[in-house]
Amino acid sequence: MAHGSRYKVAFKRRREGKTDYGARINLIEVDKSRLVVRITNNHVIAQIINVAAEGDETLVSAHSRELKNMGWQANTKNTAAAYLTGYLCGKKALKTGISNAVLDIGLKSPIKGSKIFAVLKGAVDAGLDVPHNDVILPEESRIKGEHIAEYAKTLDEKDMKMKFSQYMENGLSPTDLPNHFEEIKQKITDEVS
Repeated sequence: MAHGSRYKVAFKRRREGKTDYGARINLIEVDKSRLVVRITNNHVIAQIINVAAEGDETLVSAHSRELKNMGWQANTKNTAAAYLTGYLCGKKALKTGISNAVLDIGLKSPIKGSKIFAVLKGAVDAGLDVPHNDVILPEESRIKGEHIAEYAKTLDEKDMKMKFSQYMENGLSPTDLPNHFEEIKQKITDEVS
């Protein structure tokens, strides 16, 4: 005869909406490094992580804050910054001998063209082998910030200062974003490769 409640309390991280244990078990069984992508309110984080019995081991990490140290003057959470963070992570991974990984987006919804997939494209363009379908990746023009530059060209000076005040404070005209993007990408290639 069974006694007590049959109700089972879910793990704390599941209750808090931080971990999908079913997806995590599937990733663990793959026996490959994971490219973990996390987007916060202000930054983008990309890490290469191995699963071990005693806990996860971070092998390589890239943070969009690092882009600032390389001269990045734009926002650290936009699509261009997401791509560059993935590119930086991919270059670091190759330098340490890691050549492939599987994507881990956590509890985020897989939305076509999102920042998560901009990070993925950056890592793949850096040379990291990550299984994916190109359909989900953002367009090249969006990654480079060409849509921002085109929009900025339609604004008068007052509106530009109002909508792009952070860019202006950092000394970057939004119309120069695609060129600035290419400069930082080249700098990552030169410094990390």
